[in-house]
Amino acid sequence: MSGHSKWANIKHRKGRADAARGKIFSKIAKEMTISARAGGGDPAGNITLRALIAKAKGVNMPNDNIDRAIKKGTGELASAALEECIYEAYAPGGVGVIVQALTDNKNRAAAEIRNVFTKSGASMAQQGAVSRMFQRKGQIYIAAAGVDEDALMNIVLEAGAEDMRRDGDQFEVLTAFTDYAVVAEAISKAGIAATSSELTMLPEMPVEVKDKEKAHSLMKLIEALEELDDVQNVYGAFEIDDAILAQME
Repeated sequence: MSGHSKWANIKHRKGRADAARGKIFSKIAKEMTISARAGGGDPAGNITLRALIAKAKGVNMPNDNIDRAIKKGTGELASAALEECIYEAYAPGGVGVIVQALTDNKNRAAAEIRNVFTKSGASMAQQGAVSRMFQRKGQIYIAAAGVDEDALMNIVLEAGAEDMRRDGDQFEVLTAFTDYAVVAEAISKAGIAATSSELTMLPEMPVEVKDKEKAHSLMKLIEALEELDDVQNVYGAFEIDDAILAQME
């Protein structure tokens, strides 16, 4: 199994156990506001916004919340001045970590994120040092039950997907950043529901973690970062051995 698949599964399993739906809505809404501010409120011409709307619908975010978030970005509704900040660090063992934050107070966000890194023994890295280990990709997961693999393969490849593979009880579809929206729409038009669909950062050469204690420490770091209100997404260049992952569940 590929490293990016394992990392995605870690996030998805954790997400299924996360009952803080309001916090999830808030994070997606922030991203929508920033996206609409930068690229306009029409999802037809804003690929990032289109991806976020699909993500929002995937977690049953109400349409009113989606509309408000977009209107805040276009200026139709008042909103706080949010800035996107990227922080990079090396966790113990040399594992690269990227933190994406959206905040109205950069000093607060930086202090809180640095504090979490310091407590975990991680060290901050220069901008670009860690992000060069990742690629911006579209990643779509589809439950395998009741889905014809060959038919799905034809749909996604014809739409421009880079790859599709079986990952346990689901299929993983990978796309280039620019092709994500077209592939996601092709899947939807075919009447196939995605269990997860997003633009993400995938590590090119993830560190394989075979030690249970190290795995727990890394996940504790990721969870502590994700608990911060200003933090939107956390990406780690590591994969956890299947046996350890099963124990952690």
